[in-house]
Amino acid sequence: MWILLLLPFIGLLWLPFYNHEFPTLFGFPFFYWYQLAWVPITSLLIWIVYRHGKRRGDE
Repeated sequence: MWILLLLPFIGLLWLPFYNHEFPTLFGFPFFYWYQLAWVPITSLLIWIVYRHGKRRGDE
């Protein structure tokens, strides 16, 4: 489960992947909304890993 926490790191580390203006979303370039989309995704992944660890008693 801890591997899930690598997804945001990898997704945001490789800058050439999302260093584009298009496609835009509500007038925001892809560069900005891609990074902003990772905020709730990362929160969800942290919550999933936390719940899995708490269920197993890894606190």
